[in-house]
This record gives sequence, structure tokens and C-alpha cells, in this order.
Amino acid sequence: MNDFPGAPSGPRDGGRLRVLAAMSGGVDSAVAAARAAEAGHDVTGVHLALSANPKSFRTGARGCCTIEDSHDARRAADVIGIPFYVWDLAERFRQDVVEDFVNEYAAGRTPNPCLRCNEKIKFAALLDKALALGFDAVCTGHYATVVVTGDGSRELHRASDMAKDQSYVLGVLDEKQLAHALFPLGDTLTTKDEIRAEAERRGLAVAKKPDSHDICFIADGDTQGFLAKHLGTSEGDIVDEDGTRLGGHSGAYGFTIGQRKGLRLGVPAADGKPRYVLDISPVNNTVTVGPSDALDVSGLTAIRPRWCGTAPTGPGRYTAQLRAHGGETEVTAEPLDGELRVTFAEPVRGVAPGQAIVLYDGTRVVGSATIATTERAKATAG
Repeated sequence: MNDFPGAPSGPRDGGRLRVLAAMSGGVDSAVAAARAAEAGHDVTGVHLALSANPKSFRTGARGCCTIEDSHDARRAADVIGIPFYVWDLAERFRQDVVEDFVNEYAAGRTPNPCLRCNEKIKFAALLDKALALGFDAVCTGHYATVVVTGDGSRELHRASDMAKDQSYVLGVLDEKQLAHALFPLGDTLTTKDEIRAEAERRGLAVAKKPDSHDICFIADGDTQGFLAKHLGTSEGDIVDEDGTRLGGHSGAYGFTIGQRKGLRLGVPAADGKPRYVLDISPVNNTVTVGPSDALDVSGLTAIRPRWCGTAPTGPGRYTAQLRAHGGETEVTAEPLDGELRVTFAEPVRGVAPGQAIVLYDGTRVVGSATIATTERAKATAG
């Protein structure tokens, strides 16, 4: 049977699987579902309704999970010739993703809601429900690859095309979840234009649909406005490394580590150089700013590690990715007392508590954890 790397094993018809295809309404998930069906699997499409009131329509390329998207997903399923359902996971999404997002910002951290959605919704709530209904696998349009090792265990690897690789946001998946994951696009050395051309050949109307981006539950892209609505305003100070007040703000949650623009400081730096956000303290509602070299981080401690297979023991050398579209950096990492201790071979910038760090051994995803604290290469005063 035509199949995909690392495809789950199933008891049916010589490898024919019952596959639940998560269809967002975009081109990637539609092509993934079509490929799974073409490979001979018994595919059912499902669109996840993640908003309790999904009446807003996408403007431009922003957002996802709207009524428009559910209609697009249904039309794609009709063309592919597979059954289609809409599942309401709005309450679970609100609790596990939206409230987590707001709470993390309130605590002075910078979360990644897409990673949390993959962990809590697409490969926890959705997969659990799929397995309970007798499905063998959940299929998504992510660009990543599952590899079966000699002993039958599964590993998560980067996509064949690094330009489209999405393994970073899948670094929360454990081996049990990988055993039921299907990524039909992950081993495809094609450009996005070629994926769109394939969708057009298949008669899928989403072929020319713009990609969604930003945060799906903030369709207008105004993260600060969204947070202000949920957290209110709270006047506080912007200070330098010595504690000298330079300006004010209406909520510390409106800043992120490494931010340069939008500080609106009334006092220029003595050396005339730009200043950046170095620290966010929700306890006293203070934002600390300073020079760019004060952003250099030499190490960090991360919590809630999740391993894509057997957890490593002792220190090891890896590469690490710190943001969805970031590059790799060499690190030494060690699981210790339920946490992950990481030392960078060279200082890095723009590292913020709340972000995810994902470890790689070559193309293999070792695991991920949430950054809790960082160690500055240059200590700040005050």
C-alpha cells in the first residue's frame, strides 16, 4: 500500500488505517487529508470549532477557526469524498490555550499558544477522542516526519524541507502520541506553491487561500489590545538597570523581552543607542530596559519537560531552537530534578521565560520544555 514514513501500524486490511484528518480549512490540511485518502486509508475529516462564538470572518490572511474555515474544510472533504464532522472543543480550547495565554502574560512570561494547542487540543483532546472512537491515527498538515526505529519505537524528525519545518511546535508530543500521528506532508520536498498547485489539481478550492498567521484567537492581530481587554490597565514604571525611572506604561503584560519599539521613553540613553526590554516584573508592575548586550543569555532553566521518546539521562550536547521560525544554537542540556538545565555554547539573545526550548539531535526532536528562568551573560544591576 502507498503509505507515509512512520505511519502507525493498524490491524485492518493489510495496513489500511482508520484516519481522523484534522481539517483547519487551509490548504495544507486539505492536501494532507487527500493524500491519506489516496493512499487507501479510511479517512474521516473533522474541523475543530475552537471558538464559542465563531462569527467573525478572516480579514486578509489573519486568524483561523472561523465559520468561513469550517465551510472551506467541509467543501474540501466533499471534493476528496470523505465523511466530515465539526467537533466542538471551544471550552477545552478556552481553558487550555486562551486562559493559559492570558495567565502567562499576566505573570510576565511570553507563551507560545500554537505549541500549547498542539499539546492540549490536537494531540491530547482530539487524539484521545479519536482513539476512543476506534480510529488508528490523527492526520494533520504539519510539516514534520515520524521515523520508525529498529526496535519499533517512533521518533519525531524535522521535515525534509527545512524551509517549511514545523517540528518546533510539535516538540511537546510523546512517543505514545507519535505512534498515532500521521504527517503526509512531512517527507515532501516541494515548495508551498507546489502544494497549492497539487490542491488545484485535486479540485480543492482552498488552493489559493492565504495562509493563516499570528494568533488564531486574535484575528485582528492586536495582541496588546486583547490582553488589555482581559487584564485591564495598570499604570507602572519603565526603569533602567539602576532603577531610574525613564517612563511609564499601562500594563507590563504589553511588553516582551528584547522589545525595542513602542517603549515611548522620555529620557534618551546617555550613549544615544537604542534600549531594549530586559525584564518584566509583574510583582511591582515594572519594566526594566537597557542596552542590547544586556540581553545576552548564557544559560537557562526550563520546566515541564516533555520527551519525544525515552528521556535522556545525564548531560548531553544538542542543538536547540527557541522560537518557531528561529535558527539552531549549540547547547549542553541535562534533565535534573524534573527540570531541564541548559548552557549555551555562545550567548544568545531574545530568550524569554514562557517560551519553549526544543532540543534536537541532528534532525531528531529530543523533547521540549518551557523556559522558567534565564542566566544573563552580563549581570544587570539593581
